Amino acid sequence: MCKKPILYVVGTPIGNMGDMTPRAVETLQSVDFIAAEDTRVTVKLLNHFNIKKPMVSYFEHNKHDKGEKIIDRILAGESCAIVTDAGMPCISDPGEDLIRQCEAAGVMTVVVPGPSAVISALAVSGLETGRFTFEGFLSVNKKSRSEHLESLIDERRTMIFYEAPHKLNNTLQDLYAAFGDRRLTIARELTKVHEEIIRTTTKEAATAYSQTPLKGEIVLILEGKKAEDKPEMTLKEAVAYAEKLIGGGMRPTDAAKEAAAMAGLKKNEIYKELM
Repeated sequence: MCKKPILYVVGTPIGNMGDMTPRAVETLQSVDFIAAEDTRVTVKLLNHFNIKKPMVSYFEHNKHDKGEKIIDRILAGESCAIVTDAGMPCISDPGEDLIRQCEAAGVMTVVVPGPSAVISALAVSGLETGRFTFEGFLSVNKKSRSEHLESLIDERRTMIFYEAPHKLNNTLQDLYAAFGDRRLTIARELTKVHEEIIRTTTKEAATAYSQTPLKGEIVLILEGKKAEDKPEMTLKEAVAYAEKLIGGGMRPTDAAKEAAAMAGLKKNEIYKELM
């Protein structure tokens, strides 16, 4: 039986129910209640393993109010398990806030490890795994998105991103514009029937999937900057190229972005010279 009061952080399958661990099943059977990202998704998991437990919804837009109520119940003597729709809770997930609330309230937390799309994708990427950085989802806000990518230009570690299929084309275009042509692995529908590992490059992917978008859950694994990487153009040459693009009708910001991709330089450097 579970010790009380405790919050259990329980990993669940990212697609294949066979990946659910015996310990995860036992924990969900033993706790008093379950905090779920989407109770409609989690009830299918519980039904599959014949688990009958009360659930509370806990997601991005109610995390502050529900987090306090969950903590109150735990402090009153109940044990709780937090799960996400797939994979490990608290990784690019509002559950990380609940962990901080537990710390502040003195509530014990116990992790029950399970599948992780980040690590699974990295393992089969074919890229360096010794050092990596998980960047989560890129912002849909253009300014925040651009700043995020700019901050990674000189990153030498392998970079991992999550992306939704309907945003994939724009992201592939932005990765090519920001980093030039680098090795890229696209992990799609991990552990599911249509699992696919595509080892390609940013340039090839930006071209290949602009007209035929991929479907399903996507993880992008991008090669880090190599020590020998050098600009393919000088700054002066890149600015001249951007000016030529502008002369052809392209906006200065877009011209600077394309020239940066060609030159292996930062967009802001070229844009500053243009202005």
